[in-house]
Amino acid sequence: MDSKKLIRKPAVAGTFYPGEKNELENTILAMLAQSGSEQLDGRIIGIISPHAGYIYSGRIAAEAYKQIRSKQYDNVIVITPSHFEYVDGCSIFFGTYQTPLGTVDTNIEMAEAVVSRSPIIVSSSKGHIQEHSLEVQIPFLQICLKGFKLIPVVMGRQDYQAGEELSNAIYKVLSDRKFENQSTLIVGSSDLSHYYPAKRAKDMDSIVINDIEEFDEKTLFEDIRSKKCEACGYGPMIATMMISKKLGAKKSKVLSYGTSGETSQDYGSVVGYVSSIFYN
Repeated sequence: MDSKKLIRKPAVAGTFYPGEKNELENTILAMLAQSGSEQLDGRIIGIISPHAGYIYSGRIAAEAYKQIRSKQYDNVIVITPSHFEYVDGCSIFFGTYQTPLGTVDTNIEMAEAVVSRSPIIVSSSKGHIQEHSLEVQIPFLQICLKGFKLIPVVMGRQDYQAGEELSNAIYKVLSDRKFENQSTLIVGSSDLSHYYPAKRAKDMDSIVINDIEEFDEKTLFEDIRSKKCEACGYGPMIATMMISKKLGAKKSKVLSYGTSGETSQDYGSVVGYVSSIFYN
């Protein structure tokens, strides 16, 4: 079958987030309404959002998504890690993503152009079918934005070179005459430290937070490589920072941080979450 006609069915609806349309919509709207972040002035180019179940990280993600609510983007490039399937490079799914809120089509022309720019980027469903980190971003986008198309990217390789290759390919495409008048949002998804006591987790996560605030993807990569801190999607974070800079972002702001302990009340073993935006 033509991959452009494939529909990627929800894999984690009913587990990571509500599986029924009205409940899902109401859940996201409530999280957005409870957001404490002030609406920032400026053009938002990129965001970082976590990808755990909504009961754990949804309120953190909502702080970033509130900033883009009701703005107009023609395309959203979502970049996430691969948790379940090895991907050698980056995989872009050319079909349609479905959630209980409906479907979102891939911008095929843009996706094809990105694939053509680098040998490490391929058109494939590999890494997408069971991957939750990308899926959980889409309902937030469906609530906050209207009429956008998707470019769903799963990064198997998360080294600095892969981030540069992906960011360069995307920047070249977005600078092309065909697409330069289309507005595009970049979403990079990652959780932070995994299964440490809360104090240790916060100490490690503060390093990531500082690197994001400093808008310094190179130091972030070095800090993760030297095991000063952790992020399961450090590649998507680094790539999002790189692309945002190339597209003109001058400022970075961390909006919210929290851990799973605040929901589970188990502070002996937590996962960290952060949301941020890149803008000018």
